[in-house]
Amino acid sequence: MRITSTSCICPVLVCLCFVQRCYGAAHHGSIKVTRNQTKHIEGETEVHHRPKRGWVWNQFFVLEEHLGPDPQYVGKLHSNSDKGDGSVKYILTGEGAGTIFIIDDTTGDIHSTKSLDREQKTHYVLHAQAIDRRTNKPLEPESEFIIKVQDINDNAPKFTDGPYIVTVPEMSEMGTSVLQVTATDADDPTYGNSARVVYSILQGQPYFSVDPKTGVIRTALHNMDREAREHYSVVIQAKDMAGQVGGLSGSTTVNITLTDVNDNPPRFPQKHYQLYVPESAQVGSAVGKIKANDADAGSNADMKYTIINGDGSGVFSISTDKETREGIISLKKPLNYEKKKSYTLNIEVANTHLDFRFSHLGPFKDVTMLKIIVGDVDEPPLFSMPSYVMEVYENAKIGTVVGTVAAQDPDSTNSLVRYFIDHNTEEDRYFIIDANTGNIKTAKIFDREETPRYNITVAASEIDNPGLLSHVPVDIRILDVNDNPPELAREYDVVVCENAKPGQVIQTIRATDKDNSANGPRFHYSLDEDLSLNPNFTLRDNEDNTASILTRRRRFSRTTQDVYYLPILISDSGIPSLSSSSTLTIRVCACERDGRVRTCHAEAFLSSAGLSTGALIAILLCVIILLAIVVLFITLRRSKKEPLIISEEDVRENIVTYDDEGGGEEDTEAFDISALRNPSAAEELKYRRDVRPDVKHAPRHQPSSSLNSIDVHEFIRQRLAEADLDPSVPPYDSIQTYAYEGHRSEAGSISSLDSATTHSDQDYNYLGDWGPEFKKLAELYGEIESERTT
Repeated sequence: MRITSTSCICPVLVCLCFVQRCYGAAHHGSIKVTRNQTKHIEGETEVHHRPKRGWVWNQFFVLEEHLGPDPQYVGKLHSNSDKGDGSVKYILTGEGAGTIFIIDDTTGDIHSTKSLDREQKTHYVLHAQAIDRRTNKPLEPESEFIIKVQDINDNAPKFTDGPYIVTVPEMSEMGTSVLQVTATDADDPTYGNSARVVYSILQGQPYFSVDPKTGVIRTALHNMDREAREHYSVVIQAKDMAGQVGGLSGSTTVNITLTDVNDNPPRFPQKHYQLYVPESAQVGSAVGKIKANDADAGSNADMKYTIINGDGSGVFSISTDKETREGIISLKKPLNYEKKKSYTLNIEVANTHLDFRFSHLGPFKDVTMLKIIVGDVDEPPLFSMPSYVMEVYENAKIGTVVGTVAAQDPDSTNSLVRYFIDHNTEEDRYFIIDANTGNIKTAKIFDREETPRYNITVAASEIDNPGLLSHVPVDIRILDVNDNPPELAREYDVVVCENAKPGQVIQTIRATDKDNSANGPRFHYSLDEDLSLNPNFTLRDNEDNTASILTRRRRFSRTTQDVYYLPILISDSGIPSLSSSSTLTIRVCACERDGRVRTCHAEAFLSSAGLSTGALIAILLCVIILLAIVVLFITLRRSKKEPLIISEEDVRENIVTYDDEGGGEEDTEAFDISALRNPSAAEELKYRRDVRPDVKHAPRHQPSSSLNSIDVHEFIRQRLAEADLDPSVPPYDSIQTYAYEGHRSEAGSISSLDSATTHSDQDYNYLGDWGPEFKKLAELYGEIESERTT
């Protein structure tokens, strides 16, 4: 099967088509199988060669962006087996078969039905097959071929990174590279000039240029000055088709900024300046400013001001303000119009960051002259010293002169000066000052131990102009005199052990003095000389402002004397010397062998008996326990003698609880309770319910005939009426208890409550007939019955 195409456009395709058509004149460009044979030579066997395919053209081309009304013809498929009778059927499969590419199954013509875009897909791979229409069997093996989309110039170059922002130093040499721009073209770079881009500059000349092939932008002028022009907008164009007519183009903007270099020196606008400064200006204050101009920017415009010469270089100073780049003139020394009325300063300004490439443009500094005129003002009095220090002894008499301050008018008028003390604090009231002479005197008595120094402020003013004041601090120190005797540093608790030895140190004492070191230490210690020699203790001066107390004899006894008093005399080193007397209290204590104090209380009688503290505690506990037992016994005896009814006057009903067990038949002898059970007995024996009856045995009565028919309701009603009419009942509500349950049954009761007053006639012999279960009960009641009979 052969593939033919009429789309031979490019020179290569033209050659290929020419070869194809020339070859097809003899073989029609088909893929057919032929048998190549050689002539038979005698004596040699016939040689058979394998069949060869004819030349195959397996590539088609189709133009992109076809806009015609009819499908675009691509090419033709033809098989050597096709005799033109329509028995051969051509089938097309692969990418876009049936949708983009269609084939005439009889003639083999291929057409493109859609407009293609090479930038989306560059080629399509398809398969061709020739089959027999009648048998549907392939006549030849399947062949693969490619349809390439032929490019046209339908895409303009594009700058993907634009617009651009770039900087270049000013004063750069011509041809300095600024930036390289790149444009891309989506067309096929291997076919024609559709993707061949050429760069050109549309805006920005004559300052910049661009390389047509590489897109590199360069400076086109020498020494471009930022101070003349800083920003440039350059438009670069990229055109395909190698810049030929009909090519597509795209453009971008490059914003170029010239960066600063130090190519301009600082300059003073004037060569002479004049400044007025009053003589009252304070030292250290700023009195003026001066400024030089620099056309550069940033650090290239940094500058420094200095005073290079002039008669005012020692009176004034200059510093640089980094923010405003100004020279700040300050006063170093006070001005005095009467002494000097003007000063001259030569001020220099220079760049701090130099670029030696541009040193030929220098020098990068400038000089100007500044004349300072001192103004005359009426000044306040001026003290002879900036501050005063004075001293006075404590306890000095009122009116003692402490010291003198002096001030004068610095002006040429030399006015008189008056002095006074600013009484802003309480300290100022301890002193007074002479308004004319400036003598400071004491106004009160001082005590250095309370306040060692005073700080006051003295003011001075001119008589002619009292509003002008000057002040000076005065520090007055109070000097010490020896007016405080020494005394013990603290209260000492001195203890001496009973087993102390002679010469043993029992305490070291120390003294203090409120006066300063000149009138205080060193202290001297001694015993009172007016007293006789102490036989028990002595004192040793350690000559280091301390003293030690020592024992004179062996062993001390608390039973003989438990406290000793030792007078001590302490004197200081002041002139004159002061002394004081103090008394130490020394206690005698019992100590362990290692010197630890055991006790300091007098225990003579216990010590002689040889009893320890533990034994004393045990004895005391035994005594307390015995006392507690006696008290408990007496309390129990008293509680048993208390009656059930506390007082006869308190006749209210009381519920008495006791835990005594019943005594059996003997209970009937103690109290007759038949009245609670038998209404008949209650009629005859009407005793008070709150008083124990004297009768021990009440005769047994038979219930009267009138009570045989009484019911419970009637019984309670009668008892209620009796209680209401009884004058002897208590004058308060009380509980009336009635345990009447009605008449007894004919069978009688087995209770023993009535055994003390009545005798049962019942015969218990029948219990013996109830069987062995009631044998014990029958024996029990049989014995009771025999006892009654006896």
